[in-house]
Amino acid sequence: MEYYSSHIQNLIEELARLPGIGAKSAARLAFHLINQPEETVRRLADTLVEARSGVRFCRECCTLTDEELCPICSSTARDHQTIMVVENSRDLAAYERTGRYGGVYHVLHGAISPALGIGPSDIRLKELMRRLSEEDVKEVIIATGSTLEGETTAMYISKLIRPTGILTSRIASGVPVGGDLEYIDEVTLYRALEGRRAL
Repeated sequence: MEYYSSHIQNLIEELARLPGIGAKSAARLAFHLINQPEETVRRLADTLVEARSGVRFCRECCTLTDEELCPICSSTARDHQTIMVVENSRDLAAYERTGRYGGVYHVLHGAISPALGIGPSDIRLKELMRRLSEEDVKEVIIATGSTLEGETTAMYISKLIRPTGILTSRIASGVPVGGDLEYIDEVTLYRALEGRRAL
């Protein structure tokens, strides 16, 4: 049985599609939005549409940005000879919050997962290998998660890179097995980065 009008129910259902938002949270958000001034809601809607249409992949690292090159790739202060490979842009942000990494990144937008039908061609590995052949890269740090998918992806990448002679390392322990990087504190991430090991 539906308790609300179709407009409210539709809004709740759409909000509940967002990750981490259950039915109760969706209802709370829906009623909050409905009680806001129309201009506030319109500004939120416009911002969502603008972000969706204006955001694209960085030409170099494949993170999400609104320019051809993201601020990290366009910075001359960064070490462009060191590339950290992460699964998504949230992981990149997590490492940036440590304030201790001065290299650049490569964002895969996923991890290899045969169970989910995600293979090497479904993530941004081709772009990574292109960068390694075109740029003067000294080290690739593989910072995928400690999940089975993250470990599988790390091993696959290390096998791809090995013939190039580029130093390849993996973030060290300190990141819990099964943990998502975006939820890990900066100190743990920094220790994992400092204790990385060659593959």
